[in-house]
Amino acid sequence: MLRFTLHYGIHFLVPIIVAFYFFKGQSLKIALFLLLGILIDVDHLLATPIFDSNRCSIGFHPLHSYWAIFMYTLFLFFKKTRILGLALMIHILADTVDCIMLFLQSK
Repeated sequence: MLRFTLHYGIHFLVPIIVAFYFFKGQSLKIALFLLLGILIDVDHLLATPIFDSNRCSIGFHPLHSYWAIFMYTLFLFFKKTRILGLALMIHILADTVDCIMLFLQSK
């Protein structure tokens, strides 16, 4: 239950908190955009099975690959792509925490 709460809490609460704390005046617009970071999960459609609660997404799905994560990190350095990079990195953070919890659960 803790793994589920952390994973989805980061996916849905962290973007809202970040938007309202750091982007006053544009909070709602930024929050919605940050929440759209979850769209990179479309790459799960390429996997069989599509959903496996015991699979770590990081390094498995194309949009969760290390090369993709490197690109998302680069997005943070450019003003035009910074919000997109933040949305994607929040998503990667959620999935990384999920992978860590999965690893700890297996021990």
